[in-house]
Amino acid sequence: MLILLPPSESKTGRSRGRAIVPERLSFPQLAHTRHTVAQALAKVSAHPDAAATLGVSPTLTQDLARNLVLHTAPALPASAVYTGVLYDALGYATLETAAKRRANRWLVVVSALYGAVRPTDVIAPYRLSMAVNLPGVGPLASVWKPELAAVLPEVAGRGLVVDCRSSTYAAAWTPQGQLTERWVQVRVPGATHSAKHTRGLVARRLCELGRDVRSVPQLVDLLADDFTLALERPARAGRPWILDATAR
Repeated sequence: MLILLPPSESKTGRSRGRAIVPERLSFPQLAHTRHTVAQALAKVSAHPDAAATLGVSPTLTQDLARNLVLHTAPALPASAVYTGVLYDALGYATLETAAKRRANRWLVVVSALYGAVRPTDVIAPYRLSMAVNLPGVGPLASVWKPELAAVLPEVAGRGLVVDCRSSTYAAAWTPQGQLTERWVQVRVPGATHSAKHTRGLVARRLCELGRDVRSVPQLVDLLADDFTLALERPARAGRPWILDATAR
């Protein structure tokens, strides 16, 4: 199973510790693009108009300053760097041992800077959205799309792709071919806050239950005790199943 998560806008850092070791990140095939994006991001972030270029508030000077020290700043596991509503609901740190092992294997965060990372990957905090057209690199969703297409299908294997990404990050990789038959987007009626919370709960529950189901209807049966669910078949070939989920 592959459970896709978006990153959080807010990220936790620390004042001391070792810097990132890029060679130790998952998906080493992404190393070149990671380096290219990091260099371009640092260059843009040093400019006075960095906030406008990166689409963030001018008040977020501390966040932008992090982009200048990506290779030297103290790094943390991705499970600690990413914070906020979805990650609070996921509660990675509170998972029992077996569930945490599954989370380390099944969860992948799609990142504008790193492309894709697992919870255990040690990364530097940064500020960058997949919606950015990064000077010197281009629209990041387009930059990462072929890169992720080369690594993520193998991670999914013969299992499901449970897509908990926002639309901004979903643009960076679209399953193709037979994999679309096992691709399900988790949709949550209501406000954005509720959607993030519910998607975090879905990801957590799948890791706790530990069943690597192979069909979307089986996923519905698996989650039915914890969520109110409605399943829509793909609108056409190549499109995902849609699973509306509401936490009980």
